[in-house]
Amino acid sequence: MSAAHPRPPHAGQAPRRPHLLPRVIFMSRWLQVPLYLGLIVAQIVYGVLFLKEVWHLVSHATTLDETSIMLAVLGLIDVVMISNLLIMVIVGGYETFVSRMGLEGHPDEPEWLDHVNAGVLKVKLAMALISISSIHLLKTFINPDAVSAHTVLWQVIIHISFLASALIMAWIDRLTTHTHPQHYEALAARHPAPETVAAD
Repeated sequence: MSAAHPRPPHAGQAPRRPHLLPRVIFMSRWLQVPLYLGLIVAQIVYGVLFLKEVWHLVSHATTLDETSIMLAVLGLIDVVMISNLLIMVIVGGYETFVSRMGLEGHPDEPEWLDHVNAGVLKVKLAMALISISSIHLLKTFINPDAVSAHTVLWQVIIHISFLASALIMAWIDRLTTHTHPQHYEALAARHPAPETVAAD
């Protein structure tokens, strides 16, 4: 005899309210909000650092050689890449682990936000780390005399480690998606992309 399955609620019947302990555990996700607010403060600090670096570049433009200017520009790009990483963590993390932002259909909604989940967010963060590591490697190769060969070797090893980690996470995310396609199809049906909603 087959095991009995719980009967679904009747149409129009209100869903059962969870018990106190599950509600407390579920509400504990809001404890992450101060962490994301702290990252916003870090974003402001990086904005100030970026303006400081731009002012230094402009004020010394006539005295710097080409290599120094290139290194300064790469430093600015490095700050921007880290700032982009912070935005992905703040927006994607809040959307994934805390609460929906309700940005569907907003003209400024990030393109990647409509299909973000924990796996996609990890892959995107890994790709951002690879980009940041690439900037540091490029700065090292432009001015190799500033660092030792041992430092260059470790930078290359770390960069390869980031790359390998991103590939493994992307492979695991793809494997998970193909292993449980019904779960991801249900998520896509509940949260359709803005262009799909507009087409309907």
